[in-house]
Amino acid sequence: MSQIFISDLHLDEVRPETTAQFIDLLAHDCHGIEALYILGDLYEAWIGDDDDSTLAQQTLKALADCRASGTRLFVQRGNRDFLLGPQFAERIGAQLLPDYAVISCAGTPTLLMHGDLLCTEDREYLAFRNQVRNPAWQQHFLSQPLAARRAFAEQARQASQSRQQGLRETQQLETITDVTPDTVLSTMRRYGVTRMIHGHTHRPARHALDLDGLPAERIVLGDWYTQSSHLASDGNTLKLYHSPAP
Repeated sequence: MSQIFISDLHLDEVRPETTAQFIDLLAHDCHGIEALYILGDLYEAWIGDDDDSTLAQQTLKALADCRASGTRLFVQRGNRDFLLGPQFAERIGAQLLPDYAVISCAGTPTLLMHGDLLCTEDREYLAFRNQVRNPAWQQHFLSQPLAARRAFAEQARQASQSRQQGLRETQQLETITDVTPDTVLSTMRRYGVTRMIHGHTHRPARHALDLDGLPAERIVLGDWYTQSSHLASDGNTLKLYHSPAP
């Protein structure tokens, strides 16, 4: 059972080389495999399923072509593309996954997450998350014209960059924006798994854990700002790949 896992591509029209690298991955590595799992933040910003940008059209076609090859597509929402909805999924033939999803990976029950809910020290972000995941907020936002939504997304991106810079200057970035170890273990206990795969933190690695005396593993997918990163399973083994950006 061949599977590929990716996260945090942050596709954006200002970085066409990353989009090209993603489309190449879809056409070659993902073509005809059993499943592709996208664990959030596929886009730098997703302003609604009616997005008519060139980037949206280009990537939706590439994803639909991948699905037509026989590859099943599964998508989780991230903190940048939380507005991915049923029309998006229908257009590419994908299944939208909940925030916590358990699948079989290389013969082991594995919990898939975007990863933001593991960062419980980042209370300011979690408050923002609760606001934008509220159905009433989303309904109001999606009722606005595309231009207004694009402007809001740009303002939110600038605010996020400013906040990260502030955390960096106060030497809090590494702790606040990373996972909380106790939350990782309690989440794995809740879902009865010994393996977790997530993104969000942009710290690709494979972490060996002790879960109540049992060996466990947390696999973190990398972002695509300066590299491409994906995790591949051939049904028996897992390998985490990194490639420099073009």
